[in-house]
Amino acid sequence: MKIVFVLNVDWFFISHRLPLALEALKQGHEVYVFAKDTGKMEYLKSLGIHIFPINLERGSVNPFQSLKLLLDLKEKITSIQPDLVHLVTIKPVLIGGLAAILAKVPSIVYAISGLGFIFTNTMLKAKILRLGIIPLYRLALSAKNKNVIVQNLDDLRILRQYVSIPESQTVLIPGSGVDLKQFDFQPLPLKNKIVLMACRLLADKGVYEFHKSAQLLKDKYPDVRFVLVGSIDPDNPASLTEQELNEWVEKGDLEWWGHQSDMPEVLSQATIVVLPSYREGMPKVLLEAQALGRPIITTDVPGCREAIENNKTGFLVKVKDEQSLANAIEKIINNDDLCLEFSHNARVLAEQKFDIKQVVKTHMNIYENLIQSHHAN
Repeated sequence: MKIVFVLNVDWFFISHRLPLALEALKQGHEVYVFAKDTGKMEYLKSLGIHIFPINLERGSVNPFQSLKLLLDLKEKITSIQPDLVHLVTIKPVLIGGLAAILAKVPSIVYAISGLGFIFTNTMLKAKILRLGIIPLYRLALSAKNKNVIVQNLDDLRILRQYVSIPESQTVLIPGSGVDLKQFDFQPLPLKNKIVLMACRLLADKGVYEFHKSAQLLKDKYPDVRFVLVGSIDPDNPASLTEQELNEWVEKGDLEWWGHQSDMPEVLSQATIVVLPSYREGMPKVLLEAQALGRPIITTDVPGCREAIENNKTGFLVKVKDEQSLANAIEKIINNDDLCLEFSHNARVLAEQKFDIKQVVKTHMNIYENLIQSHHAN
């Protein structure tokens, strides 16, 4: 079986889909990856994966660039003649979906990880873009033999308002799974407490609310450290600036550790992990943090609410509400018994729902069923 993955960037493939590719290789399939090369393609090649760097700009909505990419993808996919194409995130789903249909690929898997601001934002720009994007979604998702994977039911509901997808062709998989060995249970630091937020530093991840909640609690709890982990994303209009972050650090509001690659190490330093995001597909950081046994505070919004069990592994708070966030943080930092109870429950939840082995198995079953139904027809 020849399997082609189309994604935005190579590092995202490594962080979110690599175990799947390795399992496919182990089973004797050929794996191809189309993505923007940010320097990780050679590593993928060394694993025995065929690589195709493509010019995919995430932030750009340039129609000529998109058309060029579409034709380039169609040509490359046609030359490989894959049995199945697996498309991940919005742009690859739209452009890669059209390319795969034009290249007459027999089976297509669409992984919709969060529908993005075009569907969720009420601003005029988003509404105008939506008019152009919806017909594209309908075309790109029009393959006969397909499966659409969503990470939360809200995304599926919204998608269904615009695109008709048969129930039998949708699968809910909560996130891309966690390696429970790599993210093994770690004792909770209850002496010097750290409240940690790790994400791309965008406004819609709730970074401003996190900062304000730190300001609200700083004087009352001078020993508690508030830590922000992650890098700014200059391509994204919602990104914070380095200047803002440095000002907060200088004022002593919080610490900024920048981009960190060893997430098990970073997250296990936290007493609580927070993500006051406005909307997610299924936030990997919350799954990883719970695997390590970390209490979570996140917002009661699509994606985030599915990632935890409210009052069992953490608390859900109101979106865009720093007071609600601060109250929840205060509840947990004041109660070590609650901390330990949430910590234990978090690991149990990760074992039951987020084990990478289970996620990989589900994907392989989807592939096999699609190939079989193609041959049956």
